[in-house]
Amino acid sequence: MSHLVSVNELAELVRDGAVRVIDVRWRLSVPGGRTQPDGREEYLQGHIPGAVFVDLESELTRHGRPDEGRHPLPSTSQVQDAARRWGLNDGDVVVAYDDAGGLPAARAWWLLRHGGVDVRVLDGGWQAWKNAAGDTETGDVTPEPGTATLTDLSGGSLTIDEAAEFPASGVLLDVRAPERFRGETEPLDPIAGHIPGAVNLPTGKHVAGDGTLLDLETLKKNFADAGIADGTPVAAYCGSGITAAHTALVLAEAGIDAKIFHGSWSQWSNTPGRPVATGD
Repeated sequence: MSHLVSVNELAELVRDGAVRVIDVRWRLSVPGGRTQPDGREEYLQGHIPGAVFVDLESELTRHGRPDEGRHPLPSTSQVQDAARRWGLNDGDVVVAYDDAGGLPAARAWWLLRHGGVDVRVLDGGWQAWKNAAGDTETGDVTPEPGTATLTDLSGGSLTIDEAAEFPASGVLLDVRAPERFRGETEPLDPIAGHIPGAVNLPTGKHVAGDGTLLDLETLKKNFADAGIADGTPVAAYCGSGITAAHTALVLAEAGIDAKIFHGSWSQWSNTPGRPVATGD
């Protein structure tokens, strides 16, 4: 079963009332960039019919210490409360979308999947929906509270010590831009570089110009070039744990199960004593 849905598939689900749609529009806040990272204003101006807005910062992460990373893994109860606010009940199908190449939606996918929810991501996101002239509505959607029960979310996440040890037994993917991996620049974290033993595979290599995923053959070649063969243990990290979820989604689409180091480089670089590698 695919972890993605096309615009046509989602339109049919919406028509049949057989889906809960969540809008996870959000942008990574960078110095000098957009000051309001969430996309609530854009959501209110237009969204897929019935879609509930999800606040990534308050519902799909939690606030923690610097040495926990910028987007620590939220508790199961926190995400469960959010899912109930979205109107989610046990057995519901959920489709997440965004306007940022699938990165925020993949964070929702990762958490809900590990919570036992049947969840997928709209391939191409909001732009694909608009390009297909899909129906839209404005304003807020406030559904009746749901009663969904989520299972423990932490099973697919690595601790910082587990991430340090992972390259000895598998492939640890660093999915940030190559210049950040090499340590040539670091716009957000206190130290530049990467976790020793990690392999660089930027998540942008999996996405076409229109925001949809590339074909499965290309995706599998990308992973093979990074040293991932059948049965290879795989884990991914990024800057703060958001982008890595997208790589996990792509891996899952290729039939490869992966773990995520949610603390990612933001945790590693804020933890004294951790070794740092630079270059290729």
